[in-house]
Amino acid sequence: MEFKEQIKDKLSDKELWMVITFKTPYGPGETMDRLASVLEELGWQVMFKANWWTADIPYGVIRIDIEQDGREKIVLGRWILGSKCELLKIESMDLERGKNEFYRLIDGITSTLIYDPVIRTMREQY
Repeated sequence: MEFKEQIKDKLSDKELWMVITFKTPYGPGETMDRLASVLEELGWQVMFKANWWTADIPYGVIRIDIEQDGREKIVLGRWILGSKCELLKIESMDLERGKNEFYRLIDGITSTLIYDPVIRTMREQY
């Protein structure tokens, strides 16, 4: 992804959550894999990754939990389909604000699937 340096800079922030808003020309799976690869190239180990998207409107959310030297980060990639990769916004969030943002984003995508047991279990864990 073309905004690897901005991600690198933001990973040094002390907050647990990092939210990246961007455009991507790739599909959901490839977008998630490319973001995970960038994080690994920066020396972080991917511990968990998941992707939610809509079929009706081309946008989605990626969650990647990473670890490096005993430090943990949760990266949310809020993406929308575009003609090229373009960073729109990147910000760090504390535990509560990041958790609320995660729930809000997932609710927006999975509103019709919120009773799915897998999603319910994930929500209860965080």
